[in-house]
Amino acid sequence: MTVRARVGGIDGPGALARALRDAQYIADEGFATAAYLALALGKPLLLEGAPGVGKTEGAKALASVLGRQLLRLQCYEGIDAAAALYEWNFPRQMLAIRQAGDSYVNLYADEYLIARPMLEALQAPRERVLLIDEIDRADPEFEAFLLELLSDFTISIPERGTVRAAEPPVVVLTSNRTRELHEALRRRCVYHWIDYPDPALEAEIVMMRASSVARATAQKVVAAVGALRARPLAKPPGVAETVEWAEAATLLHGQGAAWPAAFARALGVVLKDQDDLAHVAPDLDRLLAETVA
Repeated sequence: MTVRARVGGIDGPGALARALRDAQYIADEGFATAAYLALALGKPLLLEGAPGVGKTEGAKALASVLGRQLLRLQCYEGIDAAAALYEWNFPRQMLAIRQAGDSYVNLYADEYLIARPMLEALQAPRERVLLIDEIDRADPEFEAFLLELLSDFTISIPERGTVRAAEPPVVVLTSNRTRELHEALRRRCVYHWIDYPDPALEAEIVMMRASSVARATAQKVVAAVGALRARPLAKPPGVAETVEWAEAATLLHGQGAAWPAAFARALGVVLKDQDDLAHVAPDLDRLLAETVA
């Protein structure tokens, strides 16, 4: 294993944290250290945490810092190799056979190969960041399929042979932990758990992402979201919902609504489940009076 102290002009976790901030992503020391070590060691970065804490945004910011294109593979139940790796353009192959007549045609030439994110990342590892998003939503069989890529950064194409990356590509995996990932997958990665940010940091994120929101408003919305997260909600609001609620309430306040009323009217921006809305409704006035009034 080759260890690189400087990757993409980044010579340590502190430098990476500063670069991520410039890319509009505020990373704590733990995230910056894990991401830097993944880059330096040439290992995938596995980010786990609740939905909405910034896992995908972290991968996007990392790609921006490195000046690379982000390839996003969104996982889902039943995802297979054709969606992740490659597939052959069958209609074009059939057309080529008809047009060739008795002549020979190589049906497995590049022009008939449709590269998917994993193959694209291996073919150009210096130009791309591969994001395998919500791996926990995929079947365990697909997770096992990933092991070849994450172990040797190779892909076997029966008709073409083995595709091997010239160097380890930058790979980020995210998981909402809806199921446990296999130990073999975890061992191949640098791991980091992303929790909800503390109130001061979340207010700073709101200020960065929503320039129209005043600091006092950012602090109010963070307090209100914190109170909501303390309840047994089916879908607790993430950081993105905090930012959007602050923007929505600021917009309504600018049109004449008082602060508690502005937040109440924009509740559908932060809570997006009917059961959660029904659960909060009886105490909403009190909650808002304690946090945003």
